[in-house]
Amino acid sequence: MNDVHASPLGKNSEYKSEYDPALLFPIKRQDKRSELGLKESSLPFYGRDLWYGYELSWLNAAGKPAVRIGQFELPCNSPCLIESKSFKLYLNSFNQSRFDSAEQVERILTQDLSAVAKAPVTVQLLTIDEFESRTFARAPGNNIDELEITVDSYQYDPSLLSVKGDKIITETVNTHLLKSNCPVTGQPDWGTLVVSYRGEAIDHGALLKYVCSFRNHQEFHEQCVERVFVDLQQHYQLEELTVYAQYLRRGGLDINPWRSTKDTKPNAVRFIRQ
Repeated sequence: MNDVHASPLGKNSEYKSEYDPALLFPIKRQDKRSELGLKESSLPFYGRDLWYGYELSWLNAAGKPAVRIGQFELPCNSPCLIESKSFKLYLNSFNQSRFDSAEQVERILTQDLSAVAKAPVTVQLLTIDEFESRTFARAPGNNIDELEITVDSYQYDPSLLSVKGDKIITETVNTHLLKSNCPVTGQPDWGTLVVSYRGEAIDHGALLKYVCSFRNHQEFHEQCVERVFVDLQQHYQLEELTVYAQYLRRGGLDINPWRSTKDTKPNAVRFIRQ
């Protein structure tokens, strides 16, 4: 049930326009976490996956279409993540279905997504006016994209992080050069990566080369962020660490995983490319 190659990815799919929760496809998080030496019972981070769904519509009781922007928050300790194409197909299945109210749709979404993720999922439906009132945020910290570096590795290479600084600092840096690829179709996933930490200084050039090494790497968004988090913890002595990525939308969805040593609730933000 959770083999990614059994998902709708890379296959011709019928776009159903009648509500069908069976379209949702779960993928076990632990399968990829095992590669990183992580166990569900003792994760080294807190976090969540924040999704925005821009293609959400249904019919009201009178047959009139309604549209909303969906905000979906999955806890990182949920046993399953939701494969994004199946999520898109599921949301499209609302298109020609009638519901009494937006509140009913929100309840159904919450129920279905929580059942598939096997953990409580928070759902908020926003009107276009409500969503327009949310301004874009700037990526926090110092951007490292203009560093003069030579890049010759485009396959994931954590050894590039071997260069270290010589002092203990607190800083936040960001890069817009993150690119990874779908593990089944190979389609590109573009994003902005933010790293905030206190501890042994991370060499910015080494970090940027490392991020560029994801360019041909095939893995889901959530898995890439957890890989970065674990690699930084292993290569540097860090008292605090937060890693998150804001990915561009594909198929009407964008995915924004956030992982941190701090048990805090991050703000729901969007960057300009989203």
